[in-house]
Parts: sequence; structure tokens; C-alpha cells
Amino acid sequence: MTAKEVLKLIEDEGIKIVDLRFMDFIGLWQHCSYPAHEFNEDVFEEGLGFDGSSIRGWQSINASDMILIPDPSTAKVDPFSEVPTLIMICNVYDPITKEPYTRDPRHIAIKAINYLKSTGIADTAYFGPEAEFFVFDNIQYAYNSNEAFFSFDSVEGFWNTGADEMPNLGYKIRHKEGYFPVPPHDSLMDIRNEMVMLMEKMGIVVEAHHHEVATGGQCEIDIKYAPLVEQADNLLLYKYIVKNVARRHGKVATFMPKPMYGDNGSGMHSHQSLWKDGQPLFAGDEYAGLSELALYYIGGIIKHARAIAAFTNPTTNSYKRLVPGFEAPVNLAYSSRNRSASIRIPMYSASPKAKRIEVRFPDPSCNPYLAFTAMLMAGLDGIENKIDPGEPMDKNLYDLDPIELSNIPQMPASLDEALNELEKDHEFLLKGDVFTEDVIATWIEYKRENETSAVNSRPHPYEFILYFDN
Repeated sequence: MTAKEVLKLIEDEGIKIVDLRFMDFIGLWQHCSYPAHEFNEDVFEEGLGFDGSSIRGWQSINASDMILIPDPSTAKVDPFSEVPTLIMICNVYDPITKEPYTRDPRHIAIKAINYLKSTGIADTAYFGPEAEFFVFDNIQYAYNSNEAFFSFDSVEGFWNTGADEMPNLGYKIRHKEGYFPVPPHDSLMDIRNEMVMLMEKMGIVVEAHHHEVATGGQCEIDIKYAPLVEQADNLLLYKYIVKNVARRHGKVATFMPKPMYGDNGSGMHSHQSLWKDGQPLFAGDEYAGLSELALYYIGGIIKHARAIAAFTNPTTNSYKRLVPGFEAPVNLAYSSRNRSASIRIPMYSASPKAKRIEVRFPDPSCNPYLAFTAMLMAGLDGIENKIDPGEPMDKNLYDLDPIELSNIPQMPASLDEALNELEKDHEFLLKGDVFTEDVIATWIEYKRENETSAVNSRPHPYEFILYFDN
């Protein structure tokens, strides 16, 4: 869609408000709304101003002016606003230099695709994320000097078998038995149907949806693969739709990786492949029908996984999920069909066009522009340096004896560890000026100052169970 076509859409649909959206540095969608009469073709060239000092990890107050320039190809009618509203995703620019802002995550992703093309290796990177989430009926949490708690509830949570619900109908999902049961156990089918219909209406192709493994409302909606930047845009719309449909039904959705102890967390398995001139590059006659190029790509992911975890698993809570025993892939190995490996080669189809890899350690708390880009850059480094991924592991990695397991590299055990790894290993991200030293340093500094140190310095409720009577 062009600028002229957007302006015609505004007129044809009776749009009253234009909502400009952009991704902040850490991973939260931001927006500012304008009356439709403020829009003309000049806005698509000159942009509209905002205060960059109020956005996390961005400008200082003495250099706060920034510009939003909408991408007309992203225009969508908002299904939730009472007043007819058009959504557009923006790129962020510096008003003085007129250059794209180097800390704009979408710009970083665009640079990654430009770099990919410049290598001659491929011209398209397809990503297919499988974002999982919980839908709860209630959430409460607080942290004060003298108390700390969180409490959430779900009508289908197994802890409610004895609740006085007047009446309690008894259809509760046992822990780890939430994968694929039909209603009435799956109480969220109609809500997911509504989410899917809105996603399709807004141009996101949905492949499937279902209840996930955990009790208490864990869900998954799978969307069709798309080019990297477009798919990151799609994932933001996906989250927006999921959260607002849940709210419409008096419920709340969260993409927090591990809100519940004792059951599966929410991951975001990320399918990916490279194509050139309309032809798939990951199909071949090597292991599991992969090409040599695909194996090198896997080698790059495995080599740099501990560093890119700072982007693919960017919260302290991410590492509550990355523990053995909950289908969380902490072992850095690859295998066909094997969900205990961090990289799986799906074997559902023999078609070369379906040949891809599935990186299983990311989670949906990530900033998708940065997470997808980090994985792509790691894979490209593997191709460029012909990094051998080693032998595939077709065993259940959770059942290996300690000696054999000690030879397999592991994902970081904490965000602190991932940030340390990123600090040591990020040269591959700087190629093509995709990430910059400033972006890497700002990310590490923000995460340490605002997240890891904040969590590490506070008493944990379970510490009272362990130590209060010492």
C-alpha cells in the first residue's frame, strides 16, 4: 500500500483517528494518535515529532526530539477502537541528521535484511514463530518493603478442583495434560477462535491454534512464515489482538515465559529458512534432508546461542523456563523430530519448500525485531565461516548420563550469564553495521541496571521458607 492508497483508505473507511506505532528499545509497543485531518502525503516524507527521552533506553533529555515516519504498507484498521481508527507502524528518525535512528529495533531488522542481500547468500529470511501465552481470569501482584506476592487464577486451573464456584463443574486440566483436550476441558476455544478471526482479518495467516501443555489457560496460535521484518510486525499485532480479545472477555493474557511454578512455561519456537530468487536454500541431501548451508547456519546458532540469548530470552523470568524437564531446550544440539534438542528439524513434509529449522529456546517476552535479527546474524556467521554444528543428537537429551551430557554446551542459566556472554561475543552482530557497539552496550547496561540488579537485590519469598528459621 502506498501513501496515496492509505489516504484513500482513510476516506473510504471514514477513519477519524490515525494511530502511529513503534517498538521501543526493550520490547513494548508504543503509540500516539492523531486526527485523520492531520494526515497528508507530506507526513510520509517528513514524519511527526515525539519525545525520545521518555522512551526506555533512547535519548537524553537534551537531545529528545525524534520523528516517526509511518510505513504505509503496514496500514490496518483497528478492530478494537470505538472511533474508526487506522494503525500504521513507523520507523524512527533523527530530526537533525534525517537518518534512521540506530536504536530503533525495526531499523536494526531492516539493516539485517539489507546485509543478508549484500552477502549474496540469500535475499529472504523467513521466520515462523510459535508464540505461547496464558489466559488468566485474575492476576494480582505486589512488592513492598515488608511483603511480596503474586496470585493468578484460571477457571480451568487444576488447583480449583475443590473451589466453591457455585457450581464447580469439575472440568479442570491436570498439570502437564493441557495439550489438545477438547472442550469443556479446553475452556478457551471460542476466545482463541475470535483471536484467529481478527488476525486473519488484519492480514496475518494463521495455520492452527490449540490449548498448550500447562493447566490454567496456556494457549498457542501458530502463524504462517513470513519475511523477517514483516513477521516481527505481525507478532506485535498478534500480541495486541491476543491481549485485547482476552480483555474483551474479562480475562487477561500474558506472554511472560514462566508465570507458573510446576508446569510448562511459554516458549516461542522460531522456524526459519533462507531463500534466494524464490528457491529454498535449506533443502539438500545432508542430515534430515538439510543442505550443507543449513548445517552451517545451525553451527552459527549453536556457537553464538549463549550470546543471542540476551535477545531471544531477555528477561530474568526467561531463565525460570530454561530448566530441564519442561520441554525447555537447554541443550545446544540439533536433531530431527527431537524436541529435547535446542534446534529441531521438522519432518512433517518432504517438500524442499518446507525444509527449515526450528530454534526452540526463544520465548515471547523478546523484542522480535532484535531476536529474529540476532538469530539471523548468528546463522549467517555460521555460513560465512563454515561452522560445523557437530554430530546430531537423536537421543532424549534429558535422559543422558552426566558424563555424556557434560560434552553438550548449555544455554545460560540466568540473564546475568547471557549478558556476560553477549559482552564477550558480539562481533558477528556488528557486521554490516546491523547492530552497533552503542546498541549492544545500551542493551547490556539497561538490562543490568533495571532488571538483573533489581531482582538480585530483593529478597525472594521462597528464601523465607529456606532460611527464616536458621
